[in-house]
Amino acid sequence: MSTLTSPAATVGPRTVLADLVPGTRVRDGVLITFGALFTGLMAQITIPMTPVPMTGQTLAVGLVGATLGMRRGTASMLLYVLLGFALPVYADGGSGVETLWGASGGYLLGFVLATALIGRLAEAGADKKVHLAFAAFVLAQLLVFVPGVVVLQAVTDMSWGDAIHHGFTVFIVGGLVKAAVGGALLPAAWKAVRRYEG
Repeated sequence: MSTLTSPAATVGPRTVLADLVPGTRVRDGVLITFGALFTGLMAQITIPMTPVPMTGQTLAVGLVGATLGMRRGTASMLLYVLLGFALPVYADGGSGVETLWGASGGYLLGFVLATALIGRLAEAGADKKVHLAFAAFVLAQLLVFVPGVVVLQAVTDMSWGDAIHHGFTVFIVGGLVKAAVGGALLPAAWKAVRRYEG
């Protein structure tokens, strides 16, 4: 059967899916750019549901972090944030540097932190088993909401109760759905890799 012959394809304890792609710096640059563009594309996907519509944005954050690892994933999300200063890549086609200082700015910071966290967890092997991948996605999404809610409350002067409700509670169902999707996709990708290697 076919095997992956690149040295980068050797699955080790700190291996993430991106490490299976041959190359070094050029590969990393392409993957970082692709991750940012992928996040921008997923941010435009909206699925109607209750109590609020669900976008693909935080699913992309988790997938980018887990597949690229902590350093590349963080770089990719920083690039996404920077691209949004000039291009309509934020949710609902939003853009502009003022977004960073607005009510949703904390979530953008949370994306970077969450990508770093799930990237590190994936490097530790959390992306290879469904229950661990699901837990990693849940933790990463929770980290998105910490600065998100803090900034939302500060900018809008909502009560903390309202900020937590409007900035976190209403997104719990969608977040769990996305965690389940990510928790299923990553181990499935590793299973396909092992089948290919075998």
